[in-house]
Amino acid sequence: MQETPFCLRVGHLLPYTLSYSNSTDFTNPSTFILLGIPGLEAAHVWIAIPFCTMYAIAVLGNFTILFIVKTEPSLHGPMYYFLCMLAITDLVLSTSILPKMLSIFWFNSREINFSACLTQMYFILSFTAMQSGILVAMAFDRYVAICDPLRHSTTLTNPVVAKIGLALVLRGAVLVLPSPLLARRWPYCRTNIIPHTYCEHIAVVKLACADISFSSYYSLSVAFLVIGMDVVFITVSYTQILSAIFSLPTKDARLKTFGTCGSHLCVMLTSYIPSLFSFLTHRFGQNVALHFHILMANVYLLVPAMLNPIIYGVRTQQIRDKLLQPFTYKGT
Repeated sequence: MQETPFCLRVGHLLPYTLSYSNSTDFTNPSTFILLGIPGLEAAHVWIAIPFCTMYAIAVLGNFTILFIVKTEPSLHGPMYYFLCMLAITDLVLSTSILPKMLSIFWFNSREINFSACLTQMYFILSFTAMQSGILVAMAFDRYVAICDPLRHSTTLTNPVVAKIGLALVLRGAVLVLPSPLLARRWPYCRTNIIPHTYCEHIAVVKLACADISFSSYYSLSVAFLVIGMDVVFITVSYTQILSAIFSLPTKDARLKTFGTCGSHLCVMLTSYIPSLFSFLTHRFGQNVALHFHILMANVYLLVPAMLNPIIYGVRTQQIRDKLLQPFTYKGT
């Protein structure tokens, strides 16, 4: 006898199972059903409000960063080019999940096309890898600027920055490509119901009636390879940076130099800590409630996208001055 999947053993999922089971070929499903946050259906309308607010702040903030850097010639440098790359990845990641989430929460629109589901999965995985790589590039920029300032302008030229950006895009696009391709090959004979707000990789492949161990091991290996190596490179860079800062002769010089990389440190913390927490609770927190897993999976994609432009807007004087410029002129 075939084992009943977890999601079908939960009583409140039964109506969705009955309504879609007769019309869907699970061996080659045309659509998946996203349930949102199982167990918190009654609060979906209210949960959507803070998520929608975070998305609005993320879109406004990141487009503002892109506009300011584009229109201000003094910001046409490596640090701000990498910041623009980070803003684009934040916009893509948040836009990949938020519109569909809101349609589930507010309009009960739970269906998602099978190909669209895999496309969403690919965008989330690839742009997460790109985002991590951009943080490494930003750390390298700060390392050269602080530890070898005389060579900064000749080391990180515009062509070099463009090549770094292209390499990060290719790394993210190629390394995660097997994950959705493998997911497309699996037979889905159990159910097409996904207890999630978006097509998260593990949530989708768990529905397959096949041995998914290779897919799981591959995705885990890529995650450790990409994030692990990136964290090592960032740690090495900042070890050298801090060593250079503490060797400066005066306290004022140390504080001023540290301030140039403080924004990047804050952005790294907001990017890595929520994602690491979500990853650890998903892999090892078997006793953690499902709705908490799903909430954290959304938070780690939305919170960095919201906070990154705020951090750079507050801590970076050139961006802050440009933002306050219209108000300054009005007051004088």
